[in-house]
Amino acid sequence: MAALWYVDVPGYAAILFRQSYSDLALPGAIMDRSKEWLSGTAAHWNDNTKTWTFPCGATLTFGYLENDRDKYRYQGAEFSFCGFDELTQFPETVYRYLFSRLRRLTGSTVPLRMRAATNPGGVGHEWVFQRFLVEGKRAGRLFMPAFLADNPYLDQAAYLESLKELDPHTRAQLLAGDWFARPPGTKFRREWFTIVDEAPAAARSVRFWDLAATAPRSGADPDWTCGALVSVLDGRYYIRDIRRTRATPGSVEALVKQTAELDGHAVDIWMEEEGGSGGKITIDNYARKVLVGWTFRGIRSTGDKELRANPVSSAAEAGNVLLVRGAWISEFLDEAESFPGGSHDDQIDAVSGAVAQLTTENDVSSFLASVRRV
Repeated sequence: MAALWYVDVPGYAAILFRQSYSDLALPGAIMDRSKEWLSGTAAHWNDNTKTWTFPCGATLTFGYLENDRDKYRYQGAEFSFCGFDELTQFPETVYRYLFSRLRRLTGSTVPLRMRAATNPGGVGHEWVFQRFLVEGKRAGRLFMPAFLADNPYLDQAAYLESLKELDPHTRAQLLAGDWFARPPGTKFRREWFTIVDEAPAAARSVRFWDLAATAPRSGADPDWTCGALVSVLDGRYYIRDIRRTRATPGSVEALVKQTAELDGHAVDIWMEEEGGSGGKITIDNYARKVLVGWTFRGIRSTGDKELRANPVSSAAEAGNVLLVRGAWISEFLDEAESFPGGSHDDQIDAVSGAVAQLTTENDVSSFLASVRRV
């Protein structure tokens, strides 16, 4: 309905997007609905271009964006209105790129509009939540929730019965519009972790850093720099602290240095070394300028993130990963529960790296002890 505003104005052009053509053509979907409304009017339908043309020359087109490259199909186009149906099915880059297609001639009184409708869930859940619910009002972005009761034309009893077949988190997303409903993790469950007041004094500890160097900015969701302090004693791992930031390289260095001073020299520091010469330069910089006086090493990670997290997952399921009480725990559990399908995995990466180093050190210590006994 919003796209049909101004179709009496010459030069007006609107476009409505779904992720795929088949989504557009489904019974009851937006293209099917347009034919129900506009067939028999003065508007003309072109099935090749999927476009309605109105008597004054205004147009309403239906398009799809199945992958990130599809956005360039619209590179030379101009629209007064862009609409996305089921926005959480799209990556953020596609949505933001289409703002570049909103243009009008000087003197035009037709407003430039970007509109979207969606349910929670899908690949774009996190960025849509961040953009419209977290940043929304502050950034001037209007979010209007809608619920089952707002649609008097739907057979609500039958729809409720259908929703009972869904898993609890999907049902909460579709029925209540619950943006906080999350699926249970495939690698971690919240109830596997016990919260304790402190780690044993005799436990060995390392701090492992997974670096990112991107400062926060509006509309973006960059990775986090994350440092996990983990201790081990008698086969039990204690996650004692997690530090996270989104900041410039200089601010990241300051955080790493300050954290090292708080941890003390007894805590070894490890850092993931990125591939290529850039990773070597970063590790060398931290060794010579930032962490002088500490036991510090860089290490290349092998295997994918999920594979590296397997030992932590196994230990957690056995009740051997404990969390030392702190303000960081809720965010860690949220990330762990959504891993590996969540939007971020920096904390899990850092903990996995720390556990890997503690496990390696434990193997070496056990070997040396056996040699001494012999």
